[in-house]
Amino acid sequence: MNNVKIALTQCTWTGDKESMIQLHEDYTRKAAAEGAQIICYQELFYGPYFGITQDTKYYEYAETIPGPSTERFSALAKELGIVIVLPIYEEDQPGVLYNTAVVIDSDGSVVGQYRKHHIPHLPKFWEKFYFRPGNMGYPVFDTAVGKIGVNICYDRHFPEGWRALALGGAQIVFNPNATAPGVSNRLWEIEQPAAAAANGYFVVATNRVGLEDNEYGEEAVNFYGSSYVVGPDGNFVGEVGSSTDPQLLIRDIDLDEIRTVRERWQFFRDRRPDAYGSLVAP
Repeated sequence: MNNVKIALTQCTWTGDKESMIQLHEDYTRKAAAEGAQIICYQELFYGPYFGITQDTKYYEYAETIPGPSTERFSALAKELGIVIVLPIYEEDQPGVLYNTAVVIDSDGSVVGQYRKHHIPHLPKFWEKFYFRPGNMGYPVFDTAVGKIGVNICYDRHFPEGWRALALGGAQIVFNPNATAPGVSNRLWEIEQPAAAAANGYFVVATNRVGLEDNEYGEEAVNFYGSSYVVGPDGNFVGEVGSSTDPQLLIRDIDLDEIRTVRERWQFFRDRRPDAYGSLVAP
């Protein structure tokens, strides 16, 4: 399969988990009806972005794998014949929690999961309170639409993960986010296109959108959406999403572009891994 129709969502926190899940189910049904073969949701899709505070009550959002959300969306994937990238709060065992994306194939089977490697601990991004760092490497998942990888939010600031996914054979890398205004705005514009161009694959970047004041009042973060798909040449595929409104975006890509771009630039031929040893020094 060379032509792939990709769907991505950007949503505002509704105020409760069940309505968020229903919203994403509805978006998925709409995407499938429009011919989408794979869909990706935003980071921690069924809850608020609780990293702005440090409160143990949000541990209640964590789920096992398999668990309620993976089982529900596995059934949906099978029903609709669509691949789903499902970012959840994972409980591996009591007190061992991860920021995770589960990859569900179009037959409803769970192909595997990716755990976010890089965990920020900054004002309104207090994630070390909630998550252990990922410990499952950078897996590449063989799905009905091709080989895909995942980087989650803060991971995007670190080029090594992008390259590991490329070396693993990823054709599309999904990057679910909870990214807010400030110093990140310019990075949002350039990092994923740069990663796509440097590694010669497609990047799908989803972001939350809107103000979560129904959860946090005056402390709330106003997420800026602006989700997009970028090709292996670093150019946007279609328009960038709204910076203010919830949206379902659907984009058509051609995986043959990967070969065209890589043969043009030959970055993989000209790499010098023998010279990179110092990059992994502590």
